[in-house]
Amino acid sequence: MKTTLRALVAQAIDALRAAGTIPADLDTPEFVIERPKTRVQGDFSTNAAMLLAKPAKSNPRAIAQALLDALPASAEFGRIEIAGPGFINFHLAEGTWRRQIGEVFAQGDAYGRNDSGRGHRAGVEYVSANPTGPLHVGHGRAAVIGDCIGRVLAANGWDVAREFYYNDAGAQINNLAISVQARAQGRGPDDAGWPEDGYRGDYINDVAQAYLRGDSVEVDGHTVVAQKDPDDLDAIRRFAVAYLRREQNGDLAAYGVGFDVYFLESSLYSEGKVEETVRALTANGHTYEEGGALWLRSTDFGDDKDRVMRKSDGSYTYFLPDVAYHLSKWQRGYERAITELGADHHGSLARVRAGLQALNIGIPQGWPEYVLHQMVTVMRGGEEVKLSKRAGSYLTLRDLIDEAGRDATRWFLVARKPDSQLTFDIDLARSQSLDNPVYYVQLSHARICGVFRQAGERGFTLDRANGLAQPLDLEDGAAHELVATLLRYPDVVAAAGTDLEPHQVAGYLLELAQTFQTYYNDHQFLVDDAATRDARLVLAAATRQVLANGLGLLGVNAPEVM
Repeated sequence: MKTTLRALVAQAIDALRAAGTIPADLDTPEFVIERPKTRVQGDFSTNAAMLLAKPAKSNPRAIAQALLDALPASAEFGRIEIAGPGFINFHLAEGTWRRQIGEVFAQGDAYGRNDSGRGHRAGVEYVSANPTGPLHVGHGRAAVIGDCIGRVLAANGWDVAREFYYNDAGAQINNLAISVQARAQGRGPDDAGWPEDGYRGDYINDVAQAYLRGDSVEVDGHTVVAQKDPDDLDAIRRFAVAYLRREQNGDLAAYGVGFDVYFLESSLYSEGKVEETVRALTANGHTYEEGGALWLRSTDFGDDKDRVMRKSDGSYTYFLPDVAYHLSKWQRGYERAITELGADHHGSLARVRAGLQALNIGIPQGWPEYVLHQMVTVMRGGEEVKLSKRAGSYLTLRDLIDEAGRDATRWFLVARKPDSQLTFDIDLARSQSLDNPVYYVQLSHARICGVFRQAGERGFTLDRANGLAQPLDLEDGAAHELVATLLRYPDVVAAAGTDLEPHQVAGYLLELAQTFQTYYNDHQFLVDDAATRDARLVLAAATRQVLANGLGLLGVNAPEVM
């Protein structure tokens, strides 16, 4: 409907140009089509007249009247009026509302989706944890935000590749290997000689015992067999990384998160991609040597200072493989490359983008895109929960899922804007109360399913065509709000994809559930009059469909019974 209305307003602006009401060379302004704050102001509103008035040297209300007179006739609207300083408010005709409700049923599971991104490819990278231990709650927030970004992009027609980048090289992997080796040799974290930077969680002993038993680990199509030799550090490293990758994959599967691509940092070295990147940057004249190190002139591309790429000892700084990795994304055809990271990675963004610009191969300046999330504080019984015996120093994602359940964990970790700090209240997430937002939304879906079960028990069947033919009684405030909220869902899906903000879907679903509850409280559904019954059941069925569609975009179940 917004698209239809925008086209009508644009035609009216063209008519004003042709009539000389506004200058013929005046560009069409970036006017908005939005939903007013209150129902009495209409169903849609535009500010086009106010944007045209100044360059046309005219009064906004006069331009608004001219636009109104020039609007092509349309049966979609009941009345159109000018309000305030020059807003044009549109009230939809009742037939339009009914046709739009009919679209919910016609499209079913596809309702709310669009084709705006069709033919375009996006890569979404998220979690990308070092395979050095169980996933923590911060990884859980990254996982659900990234997963839901992928879902809303796909709902907007994009071809989405979901990607996990394994940091399986560097000092942390070495610390993992020597920690497992120490356990395999019979030493514990409290013993003399325990590695200074070693990992102390109980899971390290689990890895060591599996290695000593000679276990096999299959991960991502490869099998790694433990060599049992506690002195073979390379064999321990390979086994430990594979073991923990499998563990992380299991945690993510339990969380409803999956990936299309698993990319190993080590492959950038083994396939020579890091060296190729260095050569390309040097060939473009954006590097220099100083103090035995190789530097990138990243200040030429907006960074606050130049960055070391290769240290004097010949090893690379961590941002260089990041440049090589993102180059591979560009080469793989990702028009949008979206990386979900913790806010503590903010400092690396400018240097990675600078490195990509210095390659001079046509990568846009704002590429890749970053979504940064803030920390999560977990509370239980009014006190912060920090530790896990298994991990040793942090609460694991699996711990949280075991306590709160998968649906609540996903909802709570995605329902707020990523750049806001989040307090996860386990007691609230577990509660079966209307204060629990995910419970409230799921209960609304289950309640509607219950209405239809009761209808069947009483011998009633929904005649959808009859229900859609009935007046919607838009003077009934609860009915009008429910219909208007239902039909806003496609706009929410589009905005969530454009803004990379799946939390908008969660906020909308809670609003829809609350709006339906108001309507539910004010109306009996299973009345004897078939016309009234069908009209109300049609709204209930449409609400059930939209709730299920929205919950699906969040990876949360839509239960029929609670």
